Amino acid sequence: MSTKALSHKQLIQKTLWIAVPIMIQNAITNFVGMLDNIMVGQIGTNQMTGVSIVNQLIFVFNLMIFGGTAGIGIFTAQFAGKNDQKGLMYTVRLKVAMAVVLTLLGIGIFLGCGDAMVQLWMSNASSASDITETMKAAHGYLLVMLVGIFPFAMSQVYASTLRENGETRVPMIAGVIAIFVNLMGNYILIYGKFGAPKMGVLGAATATVLSRFVEVALVMFWSHRHTQRFPFMKMVYRGFGVPKELTISILLKAFPLLLNETLWSLGQTALSQQYSTLGLSVVAAFNISNTIANVFNVAFISMGDATAIILGQELGRMDSEEDRKVIKYDAFRLAIIAVVLCVISGSLLAMTAGTFPKVYNTTDEIKRMATYLILVSAAFMPVYAYENASYFTLRSGGKTWITFLFDSVFVWVISVPAAFVFTRFTDWGVVHVFIAVQCFDFIKMAIGFFMVRHGAWMHNLTAYQE
Repeated sequence: MSTKALSHKQLIQKTLWIAVPIMIQNAITNFVGMLDNIMVGQIGTNQMTGVSIVNQLIFVFNLMIFGGTAGIGIFTAQFAGKNDQKGLMYTVRLKVAMAVVLTLLGIGIFLGCGDAMVQLWMSNASSASDITETMKAAHGYLLVMLVGIFPFAMSQVYASTLRENGETRVPMIAGVIAIFVNLMGNYILIYGKFGAPKMGVLGAATATVLSRFVEVALVMFWSHRHTQRFPFMKMVYRGFGVPKELTISILLKAFPLLLNETLWSLGQTALSQQYSTLGLSVVAAFNISNTIANVFNVAFISMGDATAIILGQELGRMDSEEDRKVIKYDAFRLAIIAVVLCVISGSLLAMTAGTFPKVYNTTDEIKRMATYLILVSAAFMPVYAYENASYFTLRSGGKTWITFLFDSVFVWVISVPAAFVFTRFTDWGVVHVFIAVQCFDFIKMAIGFFMVRHGAWMHNLTAYQE
């Protein structure tokens, strides 16, 4: 069961076998999201801005789900490496419980404080009519999107579990089918095609919710039809018990990751809000820039998942000092693969900067601003890749408090205060502010390098008692 060093070719092949299906799914998801965004953008700038703000808030919930399931998924990957079926069953039960709790929490917060949170993006420099129109679009969009929160959470429970067991194609196929449901639903419901009512932003939200129900139905159905390959699936709902020692161990590791993803996403939302103090046009420009950047970000996002799965499975088999050396070497090689991929994807992103903003029905000022923001994102993509690889490496061994300090604490202690200072105490435009804030990521990249090199993150977490 010891970990064997793979050749460079073998490691690349294994990495791409895991990463490419995730990359394809994420790429299609973000590409359709881009088309989604363009469709809403054709309605008007205020509607596009309202949807963008709500998506920033939904993004926080999505990362809470991701953090909660990923914290438990650290154990899932290691149990998979050890082929411990009971351990796998227990982790799925805890993921389901986490999804239910976070869904109830998210719905309560959005219903109680949703409008107040959207109001934070409304700049005093914006006209009253713009604010009213943006708030109306955001309110209606948010109410419909809440219906899709629980199916999204459950699809993450099942998709993440399958990936951690090496099955990346099924979540990809389910995701792709759901994406096309979303795309067709957008076309029909936003514009009122084929006799359907013309619903505008409400149509965009309705299509998204429908696609989430389709995705969760497909991935759950497939999982429970293939219990011969995944025996733990037939035992998941035959009870809800989980050994106390394992529950405590998992929650102690999962909580910092849940907290990290929540605070990190809130930090990104706070950054967006800081930039918005320069005007609602900035929100629209960032919406355009982020939409196309997300399509190309799939390279380092997928590599992060692949890194966590490969290293997690290796750590589950680790039982000697030689294994530790192999795993540390693999962590270094996986980071290099991620950076190389992102040099390529960053270059491709830069090529779109001059043309992509032109497809939006908005002002020339916003299009010009978006072009420069896209170029900045492209230039920093290799930096994001190395940070992301370091984060997932540290997380694979259960060092979730370290990842908490590395990720969300950095955002709140460095990035958000920097944005606050630059937006309020300089006369810089948003592009210069954005560049200045991103430059602090070089510090984070250096911290990640030394943390991974130290090796304290390497731990086998699969021992537990009934």
